Amino acid sequence: MDLIIKPTELCNFKCTFCSSTKIADNKNDLLSHDQIFRFLERFPQTKTIIVNGGDPLMLEPDYYWKIIDWLDERDYETSIALTTNLWPFYKKPKKWTPLFKNDRVGITTSFNYGDGRLKGDFSLFTVEDFWKCSDAMLEYVGYRPDFIAVMTDMNDYTAMKNVELAVEMSNGQEPQGTLHNLKREKVGVECKLNYAMSSGDQDRPYLLSKIYKIYVDIWRAGLHPWEFNTRQMMNRLKGGATTCPQNRLCDEGIRTLQPSGDYYSCGAFGDDREKPIDFEYEMRGGFTTPLQDSFELASMKKSCYTCPMLDICNGCRKTVKDFKRHNVVEAHCRLMKSIAPDILKANNMDVEVTPYINEGV
Repeated sequence: MDLIIKPTELCNFKCTFCSSTKIADNKNDLLSHDQIFRFLERFPQTKTIIVNGGDPLMLEPDYYWKIIDWLDERDYETSIALTTNLWPFYKKPKKWTPLFKNDRVGITTSFNYGDGRLKGDFSLFTVEDFWKCSDAMLEYVGYRPDFIAVMTDMNDYTAMKNVELAVEMSNGQEPQGTLHNLKREKVGVECKLNYAMSSGDQDRPYLLSKIYKIYVDIWRAGLHPWEFNTRQMMNRLKGGATTCPQNRLCDEGIRTLQPSGDYYSCGAFGDDREKPIDFEYEMRGGFTTPLQDSFELASMKKSCYTCPMLDICNGCRKTVKDFKRHNVVEAHCRLMKSIAPDILKANNMDVEVTPYINEGV
């Protein structure tokens, strides 16, 4: 089990593609420690607490020290992975350094080229700003953090530049060690190119097939050691371990707690505040899989079940929901069929792909 916590909706950035702008009843809502601790007592083998937002650094460090102290007192092995834009850390590094250097804590940050990643005054978060944050992490904490880049129709032409930036930050060294394996020495910087989903301020989803075309280009260029999702693609059809957003059984192994205390099996559905779970029921020993139990989320269309791209196109049930709602299934399918042979090659598989047929959804 992993736990995503979104303790606050507050953020110091104003990114145009943000999906988490409507996750709380009130902007000032704060997730209680009591709910986190009750969850950990129910699921003591929780591997990682993934902290998203809003931005985690909008809270004081004491919020996270209280979680660490609770884990230390009970000798839990749980790690804490914070995903933050790091701008507050850059401004006041000494405030955050003790927390960031704790053995339980790992940091992932975010950056992408284009005009959509904006600071609180609506000025652009530039690559120079990003280097300042990364340099501060290296100086004070001892490593450069991996980063997530969000692809939209407005910035996807810069996709390869993000991966090349990871190579530059790594000085050409292939990344080793991960933020979910914090005891290993971290080497290099890894980029994770995610596609924008339709939530919050992002009104339309980015086509999954378009991001996979980018992954294919990265694979062809030999840059996959620096891009996480490309390597996932290269193992997906062979049954290799995958993570969000490519795990059809995700609601068996992940939960999300929001600022207002509502509870979900998926962070993306939590952004939409759909498919909630009864927190009290699960804390009393129950267990539900609301995404797997929703027939309409099983596949984009019937012919998916005879296509070798089944697990890729339908790996994320939030994507299935978005594509049906926005009527882009056929547009996705056309492009996916054209790049499917390369995805099969990347997986070292030789499977015939049926030509595209518009059969309706």
